Amino acid sequence: MRRDRGRGPSGADDTGQEPAPGAVPAVDTRLLVREEGVKGYVDEFRRKLRSGELGSLPVVLAVIIIWTVFGSLNSTFLSAQNLSDLSQQIVGTGMIAVGIVFVLLLGEIDLSVGSVSGLCAAIFAVLNVLNGMNEWLALLVAIAGGAAVGLIQGFFFAKVGVPAFVVTLAGNLAWNGLMLQVLGTSGTVNIPSESIVSKLYSTIYHSPAAAYVTAAVGVGLFLTASLLDAGRRRKARVPFRPIAEIVLRTVVIAALAFATAYILNQYQGLPLALLIFLIVLVLLDFVLRRTTYGRRIFAVGGNIEGARRAGISVPFIRMSVFSIAGTMAAVGGIFLAGQIQSASQTSGGGNLLMNVIAAAVIGGTSLFGGRGTVWSALLGALVIGSIQSGMNIMGVSNAVQFMITGSVLLAAVVVDSLSRRTQKAAGRA
Repeated sequence: MRRDRGRGPSGADDTGQEPAPGAVPAVDTRLLVREEGVKGYVDEFRRKLRSGELGSLPVVLAVIIIWTVFGSLNSTFLSAQNLSDLSQQIVGTGMIAVGIVFVLLLGEIDLSVGSVSGLCAAIFAVLNVLNGMNEWLALLVAIAGGAAVGLIQGFFFAKVGVPAFVVTLAGNLAWNGLMLQVLGTSGTVNIPSESIVSKLYSTIYHSPAAAYVTAAVGVGLFLTASLLDAGRRRKARVPFRPIAEIVLRTVVIAALAFATAYILNQYQGLPLALLIFLIVLVLLDFVLRRTTYGRRIFAVGGNIEGARRAGISVPFIRMSVFSIAGTMAAVGGIFLAGQIQSASQTSGGGNLLMNVIAAAVIGGTSLFGGRGTVWSALLGALVIGSIQSGMNIMGVSNAVQFMITGSVLLAAVVVDSLSRRTQKAAGRA
């Protein structure tokens, strides 16, 4: 027998009152889906497609198509070496894209993250290489500098009322100028290969056990978190995932994790940069989905006036989110500097800004705010990185690469817009 949330066995609600004669009790659709088994999940999937709730489906299909096309054109693309290199190359862009995800969840944009990443890389290089500061201290100062820059921009946006677009556009110019000032006349500071920044990017754990243990720990954490969440929701008498669904999800995650570990071990092993990226994603995903602060970010992005009336400090959320974006820009800039082992006048420039914004949007984060996850950064960076890697292998010119990347970004925005319009029509947005 089905029971509604908040009703006793007799059908009385939490106030002890019986429902009116002939009234139809409200039933949570998620309970119906899980009670109907496979058919329920199929029907729910169709309903989500019709109502525009696409989730990560488009980007997953995009990765499959991209890998299939480039793999058929050149077998080198799907080699263990190329995929391992790809997993390292997307880390810098992906880290910065994580910060962009937080900003997009508010329905805003940050155009300064490229310059901030270059500035923080320059700060580290000058303090450590030219001035002899302890490398760990220089690293902390550089990351703190990114957080401070984001906080300053967040202040002008949240407190002064300057639009985020204008604040960060001005910041894009100003922080780039400050980077040139910090680098001085030399213009380029080479980072030694033994530096902590270089090692963060280049270190690879060659033991096969490292990749497999990491995969096992990841799967174990996912299973444990899922079971704890189901138990908590069961005690609260709200819809929860049944054990069979949790097991199925765990099996899928395990297959992906161990397949990745196997591929990495076919070349050199587990890159430290990828491991750090995954840890950052897990931690920030927990912050967004499991903490009050994360729920407040979604609330502000979904309905700012409603958030104010609910007692949420909108200025604090805005300032903190831009500070997170600045921090992640600094971290990404450090990894990019470690990749090329230098900080120069071109650091943070080129198409970096467009790539990180494209990664966040292509990964599934909505430009309209209130919808997205930090895993969007990983998926989007994987799409961008795969396109660039495949076209480099094929010898395609940069001009064509830019056009194709721009087309993919436009397609992602079109899908987001159509999805939002469909959800409005279905009464879900």
